[in-house]
Amino acid sequence: MSKENITFRIDSSKKAAIDALAKGINRDRSYILNEAVNAYLEMYQWQIEEIQKGIAEADAGDFASDEEVKRTFARLTNAG
Repeated sequence: MSKENITFRIDSSKKAAIDALAKGINRDRSYILNEAVNAYLEMYQWQIEEIQKGIAEADAGDFASDEEVKRTFARLTNAG
């Protein structure tokens, strides 16, 4: 996989925190930033895929019945 340089602005306190974390785990700043970007992309790509699935289900008319909604709501509100 090819690598490219990227430049962006960040608060100095965040940069210091990244550098401290990198030092604490004996890695460089690029490693920490790449890990952060990977986690961010994974989370939001999953979210977008789930939203698209939900839209496709809605477009197909695949909705929960009133009883399914009531059961789910009761289960979630009584969880302890």
